[in-house]
Amino acid sequence: MLPNNSNNFIRTHELDIGSFHFHKNYLISEMSEGASVDYDKATKLFLLAKEYYGTNIPFVYITNRINSYSFEPTTHFKSAKLFPNLKGYGVVTYDAINNKIAALEQSFLNVPTKIFDNLKDAILWVDELIMLD
Repeated sequence: MLPNNSNNFIRTHELDIGSFHFHKNYLISEMSEGASVDYDKATKLFLLAKEYYGTNIPFVYITNRINSYSFEPTTHFKSAKLFPNLKGYGVVTYDAINNKIAALEQSFLNVPTKIFDNLKDAILWVDELIMLD
């Protein structure tokens, strides 16, 4: 569970595939243990992101990989068209295997990507990206 004391925190949504913490310019996802995520299963998430960010508010997607789950990486190609305002994709990993998976996943993205070993650094990176915009 993430602290919600940030002055830019909007709301947390619990979906079938995981927990999603929306902030002013970033979204933190924590997928459920054992979830299998593809474009169709992420539709509710996309609708929520559209509600909060539309196509004009710049934001960064951070995936906090605290659980083991499967993800169809080609989903990035389809979802990128929905969010021209996506400025970056951060991945927080806690072991070597997930770090390698995240490195492979970077090839499916056309926005700046970065791998972190803690959530705090990923959130600080958001400010760098948004200020560059």
